[in-house]
Amino acid sequence: MQKFSFKPNHNSGVSKVQQLVDALIRSINLKMLLEGDPLPSVNEIMKESGLSRDTVFKSYAELKRREIVEAIPNKGYFVTRSQKKVFLFLDTFKAYKEVLYNSFKLHLPKNILVDINFHHYNFELFKSIIHSSNGKFNSYIIMNFNHPEIPEIIGEIDPDKLLLIDWSIHAQPGQAKVYQNFGESVYSCLTSGWHLLRKYDEVVCVYPQYTFHPFESIDNVGKFCNDNGLNFSILYDIQELDIKVGKVYFVFEDIDLAAVLEQANRKKFKLREDFGILSYNDTPMKQFISDGITVISTDFKLMGKKAAEFAVANEMVDFLVPTELIIRESL
Repeated sequence: MQKFSFKPNHNSGVSKVQQLVDALIRSINLKMLLEGDPLPSVNEIMKESGLSRDTVFKSYAELKRREIVEAIPNKGYFVTRSQKKVFLFLDTFKAYKEVLYNSFKLHLPKNILVDINFHHYNFELFKSIIHSSNGKFNSYIIMNFNHPEIPEIIGEIDPDKLLLIDWSIHAQPGQAKVYQNFGESVYSCLTSGWHLLRKYDEVVCVYPQYTFHPFESIDNVGKFCNDNGLNFSILYDIQELDIKVGKVYFVFEDIDLAAVLEQANRKKFKLREDFGILSYNDTPMKQFISDGITVISTDFKLMGKKAAEFAVANEMVDFLVPTELIIRESL
């Protein structure tokens, strides 16, 4: 076994405690230190590195807190299990993605580190980050998007380490995925809310040109309206919004939800009495806005939990996260 060696970088902005923690984790990941191996004694680290006893103790305490090492009385510190690194690649960091991320972190053991990145639907950025990260992580959990070259890029990743989440587009046969349905599930949710929707005469989908939400949701709203005798229209430019009595506004971006509520306030329109609002993707605040905004949403807590399970075990999963209508006061 190669002897662990450490010299602190005195010019680094990283604390010496963290430098030693990182160095030991790196040695474990590179299998220089294996499960059950003893860590160098505190005195050995002090002598070699020039660190204080307090600094070394703090580093070892942090490793113990993360359950990477264990302390055995009168024997020292020993490696308990290898540190795993997970690459989490999300599209954007919106409120409902925070719900997903928090659930993901909650269900991970302490010995797993997460490196989170965002591509913002920018293909060149997506490609660059994938290329620079490939081969450096134990698991890759990725939200991809609709671009013809995406399959080639994610195809470079070891398929046993790759999980696609949220959108199953570009998933190959046998590909691990935890995803939502953007089409039939919307139709089903609208059907379950028909007793509330039937009092309105039109559904207006506020679907801005900048959104990346799959258009199949809009197709299914149109199909539902056609099947149930409701008028249906699409508003692509929020600047053309003119709220009318008797209409339901189905909003896909939260910034547009604010615009609808602001205009309704100016016109002194009352939700449920004059018009209705339906929003896509639940967030913690939507239950409190205007006494509650009705939403169609997948279960992002469950999606995060399932993604964490993959990060731990890298076992094949093909899981459709349920989407439901959450009825509140806006319909």
